[in-house]
Amino acid sequence: MIVVTGATGNVGQALVRTLTQDGLKVTAVARRITAADVPEGVRAVAADLADPAGLRTAFDGARALFLLVAGEDPDGILKEAASAGIRKVVLLSSQGAGTRPQAYRHPARFEEALRGSGLAWTVLRSGGMDTNAFAWAESIRTRREAGAPFADVALPFVDPDDVAAVAARALTDDDTHTGATYTLTGPAPTTPRERAAAIAAALGEPVRFTEQTREQAHALMARFMPLPVVEGTLALLGAPTPDEQRVSPDVAHVLGREPGTFAAWAARNAPAFR
Repeated sequence: MIVVTGATGNVGQALVRTLTQDGLKVTAVARRITAADVPEGVRAVAADLADPAGLRTAFDGARALFLLVAGEDPDGILKEAASAGIRKVVLLSSQGAGTRPQAYRHPARFEEALRGSGLAWTVLRSGGMDTNAFAWAESIRTRREAGAPFADVALPFVDPDDVAAVAARALTDDDTHTGATYTLTGPAPTTPRERAAAIAAALGEPVRFTEQTREQAHALMARFMPLPVVEGTLALLGAPTPDEQRVSPDVAHVLGREPGTFAAWAARNAPAFR
């Protein structure tokens, strides 16, 4: 049995689908998950990573865990996992934990706890994800408009399906990936302006792009993100380090193929923007 936390999210949904297609038993965990949210045969357990003791039912009978950075007690989560018999944990962290550990203290703390847990571990440090473009879905659907700051700053965003595919390998390939920290990116840096143009091409209709000021972006992001995270995110988007702009070979190394392009992601997800 493999436990997938965040099972209704962009990576979690893809990971549950991949594991079940491979014939593996899966427990899908999210705060408000129901059986209707998962494929047939998948066990759905509503639980919150903020309450480690509440995860005992989800962890029962499991041998491996896909863990999100959520809640404030990584040690408590990992102790519950070990007590339940889980021996391998794959953590979905952030690239910022390596490049900006002060701004991304939360994922860095989860990584530190996992490395000291005594469990077999693999850390996946994801760059920005293609699904960030879903923030444009309403404005593109209703007005054929998209807006973002730092319009011409390029970053190698990654397809969440590729993140899920790497996670599946790390969870199931014996000890091949134990002790590894992988940075997951797409195949090439793209700018917000280019990503909007790729969505327009997928739709076959023009999409007007407007560059936001840093102040405008800060105000919008502060509605749903803690201020330190807003500052760290804007710093990364506006003044990325060379490491943050570099294309990582890790997706290709693990999967034996190149990561998917943003254009391919946009074509696959065009209905969300129609």
